Amino acid sequence: MTQLTLVIGSKNYSSWSLRPWLVMKELGLEFNEILIPLYTPESSSKIRQYSPSGKVPVLLHETQTVWDSLAICEYLAEAFPNKHLWPEDKAARAFARSISAEMHSGFANLRENMPMNCRAKYPGKGLAPGVQQDIDRITSIWQYSRQNFGSSGNLLLGNFTIADAFFAPVVLRFVTYDVQLDAISQDYVKAVLALSTMQEWLKAAENETN
Repeated sequence: MTQLTLVIGSKNYSSWSLRPWLVMKELGLEFNEILIPLYTPESSSKIRQYSPSGKVPVLLHETQTVWDSLAICEYLAEAFPNKHLWPEDKAARAFARSISAEMHSGFANLRENMPMNCRAKYPGKGLAPGVQQDIDRITSIWQYSRQNFGSSGNLLLGNFTIADAFFAPVVLRFVTYDVQLDAISQDYVKAVLALSTMQEWLKAAENETN
């Protein structure tokens, strides 16, 4: 496959960018990375050089421009079918797609009140109305995933899938805001943080200056 380029925002803040970046790293792909710092006067104009939507992430491949984190991950799943970014089992695959789509479009209260900030620590903050309900729904997804589909490994569907990439930013939010979790969810958080790819992202976020 010819060279891939992923355009992302600041690693400290860009939850949407983390998702396809993590997938590509877990696939072991070689790709160019264009990082555009967020929340600067030039951010919007720089992003629009690559993104029709004016948002990151964006995947550039040959003549293709693919934007939106879910679309990028689906593109990668089609490009690398032998990597099983979705589970092989039909029921597990349907479940993984459902929870990824739910994460992609939902949990507005959590997103608004607990934004991703890898470098910060805000214990006890962000619990505005509706946030705990979002947390409860997420942890119920994690519990069901681990109990029903997770026997082959320590991630949601056992081995790494797109679903883990979609919930990875939530893991970081829960760490930043010191969200109290059940034992299954705590173990899942530890498993995601233990990924060498996640540690690479966090190290880079720590070294950012914006």
